[in-house]
Amino acid sequence: MLSINNQNPQPRLIKRAVEVLREGGIIIYPTDTVYGLGCDLSNKKGIERIYELKRRNKKKPLSFVCSDLKHISQYAKVTDYAYKTMKRLLPGAYTFILEASRLVPKIILPKRSTTGIRVPDNQICLALVRESGQPIISTSVKTADGEDLGDPHAIKEYFDRVVDLIIDGGNIIPEPSSVISLVDDNIEIIRIGKGDINAFL
Repeated sequence: MLSINNQNPQPRLIKRAVEVLREGGIIIYPTDTVYGLGCDLSNKKGIERIYELKRRNKKKPLSFVCSDLKHISQYAKVTDYAYKTMKRLLPGAYTFILEASRLVPKIILPKRSTTGIRVPDNQICLALVRESGQPIISTSVKTADGEDLGDPHAIKEYFDRVVDLIIDGGNIIPEPSSVISLVDDNIEIIRIGKGDINAFL
């Protein structure tokens, strides 16, 4: 377990966490909505492990975290309209559904051409993605009963032996992101969560 300052993440600790990702590890890290369970986007074995850990149906896609809009445009088709919309709201508590580019691995796109992308308003999370240079898979940390965990010590008790690293970025009151589809420039609110959706109503 690594304790990292959530306002000014220590670069050497971020480097250590990114080494774990580069070696194919799975980490738990804070976002602005929940603690996320993730691995490098190109780590197929890690993604399979995450599906197993979450007992998640492989037909359900996984979303991932990018560092900024420029980064997003490598992994998704971003129209002018989508760009302006996301520029206004990111970083923030939203997952945007966009048409995936060829760089997104098929394993997280079960029979779909769209993908969910986040740029969380959390300094630790953004520092990890910037240092790694690669997007990181992001799915919420839950107990077997489906309860979201926001306390790093409870997470450690639950996941200590099953992940390679847990980052303690302080307590989070877990609340999922708002999910907004911008495919074909049609706004569709898929889930109301922490991100204010009034901008879309």
